[in-house]
Amino acid sequence: MAPSSNAVVGIDDDQRFALMKFRRSVKDVLKPEHNDHFLLRWLRARQWDPEAAEKMLRDSLKWREKWGIDTTLQTWEAPEVLSKHFPSGSTGFDKEGSPVIIVPFVGLDVWGLLHSVTKTDVIRMVLRHLENYLASARKQAAEHGPAALKVTVIFDLEGFNIKQYAWKPAAEMVFSLLQLYEANYPEILKICYIINAPKVFSLAFAVIKKFMHEYTISKIKIYGSDAKKWQAQVLTTVDKEQLPVHYGGTMVDDNGDPRCSLIVKPGGKVPKSYYSSNQTFDSDKEFKRVTIKTGEKHVIDLLCSDNDSVLKWEFGVDQHDIKFVIKRRDEEGNETVVHGPRKVTEGPADVGVMAVNGPATYSVIFDNKSAFLRSKKVYYDVLISVPTRDLNISDDLTDEIQTAAACSTTL
Repeated sequence: MAPSSNAVVGIDDDQRFALMKFRRSVKDVLKPEHNDHFLLRWLRARQWDPEAAEKMLRDSLKWREKWGIDTTLQTWEAPEVLSKHFPSGSTGFDKEGSPVIIVPFVGLDVWGLLHSVTKTDVIRMVLRHLENYLASARKQAAEHGPAALKVTVIFDLEGFNIKQYAWKPAAEMVFSLLQLYEANYPEILKICYIINAPKVFSLAFAVIKKFMHEYTISKIKIYGSDAKKWQAQVLTTVDKEQLPVHYGGTMVDDNGDPRCSLIVKPGGKVPKSYYSSNQTFDSDKEFKRVTIKTGEKHVIDLLCSDNDSVLKWEFGVDQHDIKFVIKRRDEEGNETVVHGPRKVTEGPADVGVMAVNGPATYSVIFDNKSAFLRSKKVYYDVLISVPTRDLNISDDLTDEIQTAAACSTTL
């Protein structure tokens, strides 16, 4: 039998009354493990509104049934490519008994995985890992108390390349996961350390946090590549004995690996032998090309009318270098520089995203004014989009159905 509301401490009388009202309204769907600490997650996520919390919980329970979270998920056989190339693992527990999840993010080859399996497969893999960690947390809570019910996460962005996530199918998957997480796993995050974050990540984070609840954002701590800084912070939450040497701990795996790769799977680039002929994406981007003469600049004006918009760019210069800057001009004509200026040299294409808002005009500028001898050839693709409008971030499993249909037509 679930404990009574008196088992919960740290809430006032109004909150306790909301908890009692919420429990009565959802008693028909509660399971024995749905104690007051479980119910408080939904109430807090809905600012202590019992009616809103009830809708959120009932919607989530329907979602769990649709995805087979409590039935078929654990017996689902993941495709081999996911079993071998999905990066994640846990080496222990934090000081309060919560599972510590480590994700070597650079090992997540989104391009390769989404050319090998469906978006649904990848999401299902994430959900199974998360459900396993939460099951472990519930066991820990029996010994360590309710503080162990949440999870501690380390996202290692060493070697992070934003180009994969500027790709539309990858962006759709990321936003779908964020949407599923916020709707179905409220208040489970104790703290998330994002480490080895490059400067470009701050631009991406400004976009994705629009899809996050304030509670989730408040639990995220972002650090650069200074290991002394982030290791010191991680060790305030996790003892050294529970962490790999690479993350400031004392653990190695049976192979003596300081990253504990036998425990925390590193993922890695997916071999093309796994690519499926049924997974087709429009990857042949048509770049615009322009020659910018000495002492001149090329300006692309983009109108932004929606506050929840994203400006995306991908460009390169054939030889030498070019100055790149983005400016914003509001309706009154006030102009500000919002990115750059910076010099981009020949080599791999420069890829980036940034959150933008309107009404305003954003000017993407390739500036060759300081060059007196050479014209520059630039290729580019820039656009402003609204993720909620332009991306498929639903969870209706249509990609799985379409793939099944495609397979059946080939038999």
